[in-house]
Amino acid sequence: MTDSTRWLWMAGLFLLGWLLYLLHPILSPFLIGILLAYLGDPLVDRLERQRLSRTGGVVVVFALFALVLLILLLVLVPMLGRQLVRLYQLAPEMLDWLQGTALPWTQSHLGLQDVLQLDQLKQVFTENIGKTTDVLKLVLAQATSSSLAFLAWLGNLLLIPVVSFYLMRDWDLLVERMRRLLPRQREGLVVKLTSECHEVLGAFLRGQLLVMLALSVIYASGLMLVGLELGLLIGLLAGLASIVPYMGFIVGIGAALTAALFQFGLDPYPLLGIGVVFMIGQMLEGMVLTPMLVGDRIGLHPVAVIFAILAGGQLFGFTGVLLALPVAAVIMVLLRHAHDLYKLSGLYGESNSGSDEPPSPA
Repeated sequence: MTDSTRWLWMAGLFLLGWLLYLLHPILSPFLIGILLAYLGDPLVDRLERQRLSRTGGVVVVFALFALVLLILLLVLVPMLGRQLVRLYQLAPEMLDWLQGTALPWTQSHLGLQDVLQLDQLKQVFTENIGKTTDVLKLVLAQATSSSLAFLAWLGNLLLIPVVSFYLMRDWDLLVERMRRLLPRQREGLVVKLTSECHEVLGAFLRGQLLVMLALSVIYASGLMLVGLELGLLIGLLAGLASIVPYMGFIVGIGAALTAALFQFGLDPYPLLGIGVVFMIGQMLEGMVLTPMLVGDRIGLHPVAVIFAILAGGQLFGFTGVLLALPVAAVIMVLLRHAHDLYKLSGLYGESNSGSDEPPSPA
């Protein structure tokens, strides 16, 4: 490849990135549709091997997706809604408990004074607690009054299943056509990189998400069995936070112990039960769930995970948060390949020849 051709490729990639950034407000349904099609394609392929047509397999997979969504809407969302309302109702009492019980105990035993001043926080909360419904009404009024914005939001929502349906139906055909467009001398390298990206994405999307789901079920079920009033909410939060190693355990056990101290006081049995729940969750995650479902194929550092989520949210909002780690996993594969090329390059060899180490004695 000549220098001019290389510069043309770089300019084309830059223009493509700039165009995608300009179009990112309308890319959300397409990106989510691609993600759903990628997740559903292995199921459709398996149904095809059972002598079901491709379109029929897509319909079956869509029916499964719709069933899961319906269960979430009818069962999980109302339960979470009730717990959020209960948390909202308990917030002033929890602030009183922190100010009247937890902080005095902390100050007397640790010798700390004025660690937190909750008077102003409580005052602000109680002053605004009655305004929340007014704010919600205002938001709903603004959303419904702007018919164009509402129709755009509804159109994007309805576009997701349409895009994912056609992509899922034609996924194998699109992949084959893209492969035919590859330069013959680069086909092997591109196919190798694509296979590695597919392996990493599969480990994350079909592995890490299952780990998060399993931990959410374990934590929520265990905390509800202990009798924690906000067990479902805290358990789901801990499961979602487990996308960052150890973050789910830290966030979950901290929130659960705080809620248990407020609800049960210093009764040791609920506190012991919460500790057992999170110990079991950590043991299952480390010894069973992660080795079996994920393995060591992702290899993202915890700091890289946090940065990817924050960067995705900053650039593309909620859709960026959803797609941050899959994109980061693909970038990691490309960086590994770039590292291998660098180790084989003359630049790396020159650094060895120019070493400052003293020569060994004769």
